[in-house]
Amino acid sequence: MPARIVAYSYRTMKAAHRLSITAFTALTLITLPAVAQRTVKPVLHGKHWVAITGKPLAATAGATTFARGGNAVDAACAMLAATSTMWDTLGWGGETQALIYHPVEKRVIGINALGVAPTGATVEFFKSKGMRYPPEFGPLAAVTPGTPGGLLLMLAEYGRLSLAEVLEPAIEMADGYPIETAQADNMERRREILAQWPDSKRVFLPHFDESDPSKRAAPQAGEIFRQPDLKRTLEKLVAAEREALAVGKSRKEAIQAAYARFYHGDIAEELVRATREHGGLITKGDLSNWRVHVEEPVTTRYKGIDVYKLTHWVQGPVMLQALNILENLDLAALGYNSSAYIHALYQAMNLAFADRDFYYGDPYFPPEEPIAGLLSKYYAKARFASIDWERNDEHAKPGDPYLFQEGDNPFLDLLEQWTPIPPAAEAEGEEGFQQSLVLSDEEAFRAGTTSIQAADSDGWVVSVTPSGAWIPAFIAGSTGIGLSQRMQSFVLDERLNPYNLVEPGKRPRATLTPGMALKDGKPYLSFAVQGGDTQDQNLLQFFLNVVEFGMNAQQAAEAANVTSYQMQSSFGSHKAEPGRLVVRDDVPAWVRSELVKKGYRVETRTRTSGPITAIFFDRAHGSMWGAASDFGEDYGLAW
Repeated sequence: MPARIVAYSYRTMKAAHRLSITAFTALTLITLPAVAQRTVKPVLHGKHWVAITGKPLAATAGATTFARGGNAVDAACAMLAATSTMWDTLGWGGETQALIYHPVEKRVIGINALGVAPTGATVEFFKSKGMRYPPEFGPLAAVTPGTPGGLLLMLAEYGRLSLAEVLEPAIEMADGYPIETAQADNMERRREILAQWPDSKRVFLPHFDESDPSKRAAPQAGEIFRQPDLKRTLEKLVAAEREALAVGKSRKEAIQAAYARFYHGDIAEELVRATREHGGLITKGDLSNWRVHVEEPVTTRYKGIDVYKLTHWVQGPVMLQALNILENLDLAALGYNSSAYIHALYQAMNLAFADRDFYYGDPYFPPEEPIAGLLSKYYAKARFASIDWERNDEHAKPGDPYLFQEGDNPFLDLLEQWTPIPPAAEAEGEEGFQQSLVLSDEEAFRAGTTSIQAADSDGWVVSVTPSGAWIPAFIAGSTGIGLSQRMQSFVLDERLNPYNLVEPGKRPRATLTPGMALKDGKPYLSFAVQGGDTQDQNLLQFFLNVVEFGMNAQQAAEAANVTSYQMQSSFGSHKAEPGRLVVRDDVPAWVRSELVKKGYRVETRTRTSGPITAIFFDRAHGSMWGAASDFGEDYGLAW
């Protein structure tokens, strides 16, 4: 054990002793059931394949792809294309984050297809416009599109089918599909913003009548929603593949030809032209220089299970940090959703999210983030020893992970200044602040995306959390491509996070966080969720529901979650609300009362997580169990 860690040992033992007393007290009071015996939705059972995503039609696209001989990567790409076409809180100009289990290489692969800040996107530029953060929507909110590149790379490297086969469902949908109520009404709610941009107005508001503002502008639910420009763009990608194959190129080279047409050819030219015409910053160089990164994910072991997350360009390591802290407890002994259990979760998340808010950023830009220290088990023990088991700590701060790895902390002065609530903007910035919130603070905090799960009997497993270009999206000219709004996740004040300051070519630290777990070196769980800053909160609880409380995947997906708002939101005004705790309304009143005594401001909601999607791998029977939450439109099929 490193010498500078020894000092933490005594405090750790004292904390464990205090907690054992707390746990005993809790156990004398609670008789909460570990699992719900019944679920609203049934478990999906599959022998050959499972396909789950955010929309029933998109799940059908995945099933169709499996039926034509595709593997799980092909099916995931088909579902990604379909959900992007359906604007399921994402569009084609958004970003894609994925974990892929490769059954031949027997390893988990990370896909980083997050766009970057364009030329001219600097701290000084946004401050000159009186902004505290980059804007929430419009051309200036756009990072470069990542989803097309991510889809094409995954398909080329790990898929089996042609691009034409995988995009066929999305192209048919772009030609016209019956739109569902949720998105049709979302378009209508955002009509004032969408009407600012001619191409967005034309696509999303086909019934717009300047002379009659009371008339509905968006499509009606069930109306055939058509996107001819997007259809042409997708057909151009397929044409590039077809032309490459015609001159003897390989399958992989032909898909790469489609990639080149999007990022270097006529599609790129029109996207840049339209974006810059409306005040955006993206250049042709920004598109041509952007790359998808194939990465090693980060991992930790919890009770013999290896849990994988994408690294610190997203918030995924938060869940791993929280698991490292919580493994110092007997969580099952505390009781499912007892006040002691909820308090333990909240405090572990306090510490992990405080670290996220200060240390996470783009690993391809200096300074180098201290991920080794953040994921150190010794660091977790030190963080565990700092927990107050009697009351919530509303002043929980980032720690110093550099004590647990090589190197010195270059930002100790900023660490001393850091506060859970972002510092107020300078007066001149406030006066010039013209940014209008698209969403309320709570809506922004829970801002959704979609999620995708796919697995097959050959052993391929894919977990994806794509997002960006949600409505109200700026559509870039005749491409039909809606652009991302991820620029808002950067900060402009180094006191908030010196690793996540906006800079051209840099990726913003995003919330998007697919998960995967292996047991004995084989797939055990694949899981993801919608929901902005709540994602790793929800997935932590889902995972513990399975591992600690013996729930099956569907029970765990439908189970009650709790939500902390103590971390800084990644959207809009980046608001933080230390001590605020939302629990599901079926949490007993006496548990809520105990939490109030611990210093929480407790609220109840009918729903306390985004829709969770998951696949559990039943090694005993050689089958797969699929799950999707019992609300929202997430849907799965299996065979």
